[in-house]
Amino acid sequence: MINTYPKTTNNMHHPRHLPNHVAIPHQHGGGNPLNEYGLKDTNPQLGGGRSSSSAAAGWLNSDMMLFSSSSSSSATFDLVEQMTYLYVRVVKAKDLPPTNSITGSCDPYVEVKLGNYKGRTKHFDKKFNPEWNQVFAFSKDRIQSSILEVIVKDKEMATRLDDNLGRVVFDLNEIPTRVPPDSPLAPQWYRLEDRRGHGKVHGEVMLAVWMGTQADEAFPEAWNTDAASVYGEGVISVRSKVYVSPKLWYLRVNVIEAQDVIPSDRNRIPQVFAKVQVGNQILKTKIHQNPTINPFWNEDLVFVVAEPFEEQLCVTLEDRVHPSKDEVLGKIAIPLTALEKRLDHRPVHSRWFDMEKFGFGALELGDRRKEMKFASRIHIRVCLEGGYHVMDESTMYISDQRPTARQLWKQQPVGVLEVGILGAQGLLPMKMKDGRGCTDSYCVAKYGQKWIRTRTILESFNPKWNEQYTWEVYDPCTVITLGVFDNCHLGAAGGGINNGRDSKIGKVRIRLSTLEAHRIYTNSYPLLVLHSSGVKKMGELQLAIRFTTLSLANMIYVYGHPLLPKMHYLHPFTVNQVDSLRYQAMNIVAMRLGRAEPPLRKEVVEYMLDVDSHMWSLRRSKANFFRIMSLISGTISISRWFNEICQWRNPVASVLVHILFLILIWYPEMILPTVFLYMFLIGMWNYRFRARVPPHMDTKLSWAEAVSPDELDEEFDTFPTSRGQDVVRMRYDRLRSIAGRIQSVVGDVATQGERFQSLLSWRDPRATSLFVAFCLFAAVVLYVAPFRVVALVAGLYSLRHPRFRSKLPSVPSNFFRRLPARSDGLL
Repeated sequence: MINTYPKTTNNMHHPRHLPNHVAIPHQHGGGNPLNEYGLKDTNPQLGGGRSSSSAAAGWLNSDMMLFSSSSSSSATFDLVEQMTYLYVRVVKAKDLPPTNSITGSCDPYVEVKLGNYKGRTKHFDKKFNPEWNQVFAFSKDRIQSSILEVIVKDKEMATRLDDNLGRVVFDLNEIPTRVPPDSPLAPQWYRLEDRRGHGKVHGEVMLAVWMGTQADEAFPEAWNTDAASVYGEGVISVRSKVYVSPKLWYLRVNVIEAQDVIPSDRNRIPQVFAKVQVGNQILKTKIHQNPTINPFWNEDLVFVVAEPFEEQLCVTLEDRVHPSKDEVLGKIAIPLTALEKRLDHRPVHSRWFDMEKFGFGALELGDRRKEMKFASRIHIRVCLEGGYHVMDESTMYISDQRPTARQLWKQQPVGVLEVGILGAQGLLPMKMKDGRGCTDSYCVAKYGQKWIRTRTILESFNPKWNEQYTWEVYDPCTVITLGVFDNCHLGAAGGGINNGRDSKIGKVRIRLSTLEAHRIYTNSYPLLVLHSSGVKKMGELQLAIRFTTLSLANMIYVYGHPLLPKMHYLHPFTVNQVDSLRYQAMNIVAMRLGRAEPPLRKEVVEYMLDVDSHMWSLRRSKANFFRIMSLISGTISISRWFNEICQWRNPVASVLVHILFLILIWYPEMILPTVFLYMFLIGMWNYRFRARVPPHMDTKLSWAEAVSPDELDEEFDTFPTSRGQDVVRMRYDRLRSIAGRIQSVVGDVATQGERFQSLLSWRDPRATSLFVAFCLFAAVVLYVAPFRVVALVAGLYSLRHPRFRSKLPSVPSNFFRRLPARSDGLL
């Protein structure tokens, strides 16, 4: 039995009654057996208990119930398996003896030794009172000794056999236990002993030694035995961290007009356009149609910027001298910190700015004074938009919809999302080290503005992270994304650097609205990656998820609230603007997170944010086509059923439909109640077949199992293409063939619509005359005859027996197909 934290909330049960509280599915969705790519139940025993391996001596068995005495910590880390660690905090040392008889100096560092595992602090040059303040964590599963040694050494003596300045020895049976939220254990001064333990030596070291779990606040920064082979700068890249996305703003620049734009060649009238640049983002206005020195544009240019603002807004006026040559006429730089922040759709005051003459320093003194008296001006309106939500992820997988300005965050959280990242199973080797395959994996999760990264587990195909994280939820109709990666930045210990890029192992998305409240889901999600050779299962990610709702009233309110802030509906962006701004936002987020320590690298951020979701893929097109066909399959089934009723293939059903139709005609007020009651009964019937596990990556839905190698090669091709001319020509012809079929379908739809319009357009005078006469006759009949009689006659005519039907098309159908369409005018 695996030891984990006990639950403490009132509605939690004892671990022995776990099936009443934890979702343990055995089938996927509607009852289909799990296949290789399906979800599996991890069935961890969450909540506490004793381990069958807890018969070891001393602290190895005394800490099995470590969290049973603390309700606060168990409420925080009750979704993951308990992992016990021995913590050693090395704070500082004092009064160390000199080791160099000539210089009288000492270059100390500390080595913490437990069995075959050794951790060491950084060293200080010529310092007798060093301060390290480093923490070491030794996993209980890797303990090979009952003695802990803390040895103070000198770097200059490292080549000598007797290189230590002294040591402190601890018996593991005597080490105390610390349970959060208890205060950190106070470090103490320990007198150093000589190596043989014969007596005290000169010097003391301040240490704190205790037993704890991964819930300890010292765990994220501690040196860990899971990464014992990593040293140097690679140690930073294996630690777990929490990141926060930068605060993104939309910057709106309304370029209105310019005045007195004088080109260098005064004999010609300039063709002026404005170019606006913020960092790497460049947008231009259109060239004024008529050459003039006072151009007018009134164009909106939108950029993405992030706090803290590091760039400037640069506006230049340029003259199109030649199709391949533009001449700069003036420029201006505006700091972003000086711009107004707008929270709603109220207008922003525009301003005139004097343009700095380009090449001003090259002018002669007299011309310079003249240019200072006369300068071009530009009229712009600039503001930072705080009423929008800056999209850095696809709207289909969005995890946050709140506006940029915190003043507009009026809604309280509707729930809390807790995710326990237990581990992974069956990972494939990602790189070679010492002639054998290995994987150094870590997990990244993204929800809202908060990113988390677990620690890296070295050289393991079945890593165990057992880390738990929490997010506030403001909208349940959002998605959390988790990805697993191979760490290729471990220095010399990592091997196989893979050009400095972390390899992707797989990704999982979970929509919060598919989770039942106050229920723990413990499943193993397949990690699927599409390669140029086909779809491949890279392993399985084990998660424990709980979504807790805080207010039912707020939850109901959210479902009726707009998905995005109101500015997206009052002043919406175009589709092209949304795609371009999202790409810029992704680049800014990747750049800022890449500057953290340890960095969350660009390839990781782009994979988590689906940077290539807009690229053309024949496989995705097929998947979307069959999604549409699946949607209309219900309508097709209903039409087939109605046709069978009309054909009297099942006489009993046809008679029952006739009776129901007569009842609805006699009591028309029962039509809408009957429809809604029918939908209610369908919903209650489908409740039995509801999905018991959150949806996951579906290879059949993605059309990844039947895709051809050439289609995959096209999907993984670069943009622009890097393939040969013959391959590109073949793919272009295939795309033309597909587009031709789509063109035919769209043309047929347009033809039917134009025929409907031609009923009253008099393009066919005889057809329009007949239809107008029919409309007059129908108006008189419907006015004279009761509506029930008309509906009864029309319904019985539609449901008539096949004996009274003709196999030829009906008169209305023949009349409609004879109507003209505008296809006659196409070239």
